[in-house]
Amino acid sequence: MEFVGAGLRFNRQILVILPALRIFMFRFLTNLGNYVILLGKVFSKPEKASVYYHQTMKEFVFLGLNSIGITAIISFFMGAAITLQTAYNTENPIYPAYLIGLGCRDSIILEFSSTIVALILAGKVGSNIASEIGTMRVTEQIDALEMMGVNSASYLILPKMIATLVFNPFLTLMSIIIGIVGGWFVSTRLGVITSEQFIYGIQYAFIPYYITYSLIKTVVFAFIITSISSYQGYFVKGGSLEVGQASTKAVVFSSVFILLFNVILTQLLLS
Repeated sequence: MEFVGAGLRFNRQILVILPALRIFMFRFLTNLGNYVILLGKVFSKPEKASVYYHQTMKEFVFLGLNSIGITAIISFFMGAAITLQTAYNTENPIYPAYLIGLGCRDSIILEFSSTIVALILAGKVGSNIASEIGTMRVTEQIDALEMMGVNSASYLILPKMIATLVFNPFLTLMSIIIGIVGGWFVSTRLGVITSEQFIYGIQYAFIPYYITYSLIKTVVFAFIITSISSYQGYFVKGGSLEVGQASTKAVVFSSVFILLFNVILTQLLLS
């Protein structure tokens, strides 16, 4: 009887799980299809190149230049924290002191200046994109553009995508430099390591491909942030509450896919 009861409970659980799984798969495939269709519209031929040029220049300022401040601040303290943590974990006398600089350099280049900065930008840039496009959708501005024969997806999203794909690598390079400078400044001022030892560690066994690897990840992450955030805003329905929810979804989904592709790209590019 116990086996029969257990079997019945298992069957009930299956009956509950299967409909939920079907709903999840239906929503996933629907969103994936709409996402692919939206990208097809985004990369269609622009109507007027001059209009897209002016829009792209505005997005360079709005999405790129306005992100320099937060990127610089985060990178400085991030480099300082990494250096201090590396020093704490290499207190054993058998470890040479220059390993602190080497660990700071590789950690910042390989992971922090690309992935962590991308997660920060997903919160700042992604939410801005989703809320801007979402507000235009609920106020029927996108419908007005389509009534005038304008490809609204390409007009609104493509300049943002170009701006982030071009400017984010510069933010990453800036983050690497500021992060290493922050590690050097804090570690030498606190007497953790001498300036000569830290600089020697930065130069020791440097592999230039690590910079290329970091920039490749940055470009992929920039595309993820822009495309997912634009998708969430473009298909929003309702009012201001739904626009806020779309901004939240944009940040969450962008962050999840950044972490997912971070693992995939690490395996592909460093294996």
